[in-house]
Amino acid sequence: MADGGYRMTPAAAATELLRRRRARESLVAFSQSVSIPGAPMSEDPDEWLFKPIESSVAKHHIVTMEAIQRCIDADSGRLMIFEPPGSAKSTYASVVAPAWAMARQAGFKVILTSYAATPAERQSKRCRAIASSAEFAAIWPKPVMIRSGSSSVSEWELNNDSGLLAAGILGAVTSARADLLIIDDPVAGREEADSETIRRKTRQEYEDSLMTRLKPRASVIIIQTRWHMDDLSGGLLPEDYDGRSGPVLCRDGQVWDVLNIPAKCELADDPVGRKVGEYLWPEWFDARHWANYESNPRTWASLYQQRPQPDTGGQFERQWFQWYDEKDVPKELSIYGGSDLAVTKKAMDTHPDFSEHGVFGLDDAGNLWARDWWSGQEAPDVTIAAFLTLVKRWKPRQWFDEAGVIRRALEPLMNKMMREAKTFVHIEYLTSSQDKIARVAAFRGRASARTVYLPKGQPWAERLAAQLCAFPMGRYDDAVDVCGNVGRGLDDMQDASPPPKPKAEPPKPFTEDWYAARDKRESDESDSEAYYR
Repeated sequence: MADGGYRMTPAAAATELLRRRRARESLVAFSQSVSIPGAPMSEDPDEWLFKPIESSVAKHHIVTMEAIQRCIDADSGRLMIFEPPGSAKSTYASVVAPAWAMARQAGFKVILTSYAATPAERQSKRCRAIASSAEFAAIWPKPVMIRSGSSSVSEWELNNDSGLLAAGILGAVTSARADLLIIDDPVAGREEADSETIRRKTRQEYEDSLMTRLKPRASVIIIQTRWHMDDLSGGLLPEDYDGRSGPVLCRDGQVWDVLNIPAKCELADDPVGRKVGEYLWPEWFDARHWANYESNPRTWASLYQQRPQPDTGGQFERQWFQWYDEKDVPKELSIYGGSDLAVTKKAMDTHPDFSEHGVFGLDDAGNLWARDWWSGQEAPDVTIAAFLTLVKRWKPRQWFDEAGVIRRALEPLMNKMMREAKTFVHIEYLTSSQDKIARVAAFRGRASARTVYLPKGQPWAERLAAQLCAFPMGRYDDAVDVCGNVGRGLDDMQDASPPPKPKAEPPKPFTEDWYAARDKRESDESDSEAYYR
């Protein structure tokens, strides 16, 4: 019998029982069975009363909650959620989901973190408001509610021994253990995102403090907008991550379920089912809302499109590059090459810079044609062997590299391997400079003049263009350094532009001219080998 003497009919009772069962089984159904707290009722930081959220559940909220439930139900689930500001991703991932998971399984422990304690505690307070409601308690066969005396907003428990700890990502969580780790917005803002020191500290805390708190088979959810190529998620994603959603093998050796929902659809397999060009949540945000941010290329690309490598706004713009088919390549090119070398091989616990080699052809009009490329995180002997392969293949007139510590470390090995392979090229070592933008200025000048040509259909060329356009905000800039070395080297050369003239017909064998040419060739080869001893 309901309050006031109202007796529920059998049909209504059956409907109510079905609603409660579905709420226990489904996070989506649960979200529609409780009042979700929105903004606080007042500006008081200690306010415990909240207004209800102003919007109804949208399609992308359902997709998000379904991904969260799959992660929580999985054995050692891993989930990354990338959505723009204002999409309510935190409401469902950090407020609704923990309350549902803790009530559903007794003794379930959650650690909720953010870039600082205050935002984590704010979400904890909202989650606690759900767990304090009568409608929440009524969902479960044995009513679940806040444990008596558990009054802290940063650490509280339910009467089924489940509990939640809220802390900043750089705060102390060493006393807790978790069945579910939620990292909600690990980046405070642009200044912190651009700070290599803060990015490194965040990664260290993630690996050394947070991940070591997981119970066996625990799940991890990272929720963020993508501020930087090397933010917390960027450091885990593979270098060739292209914005796709679904299972992704990451650099920590784990397969993460990635849910990437940009403000404006860019891929045909959009997880929300939008067409390319359609905006997110049109019933809540009209096109004018998104236009406020779309005019800022860096902000739009990173925070709203979840790809922190804009085509414009850095040192290079994608529209500068000319894309060619092989049939378009001039027959006569002067071939040059450049390198940027690293000395550390990649391992499971290290993510060194890449070694890169690039081959370019210069035509008689001064256009620069990118012809071949190699990149890898390998030991020096493998890197140098790849360099020699390119030299044999292309027979460049000159090669450009940067002077400095790495030259001194690798030059003896490089000379030795060139002698053993009988493969030689003159390497011009350019003065080292601390200013990366200055180092690439000559190449940038050629690109902005639309005189740099990249091959269509080559993955390495797409990677090169993306890295140039991301510079100087990208995770890696080793390929950019190769371009910088080639650009500086060509600018420093005397008469670098004209291609070699066609060779004259060789002399008739066994004549006086033939013997003279043979003697000169043997003398030149002897001098070249002596140079590298």
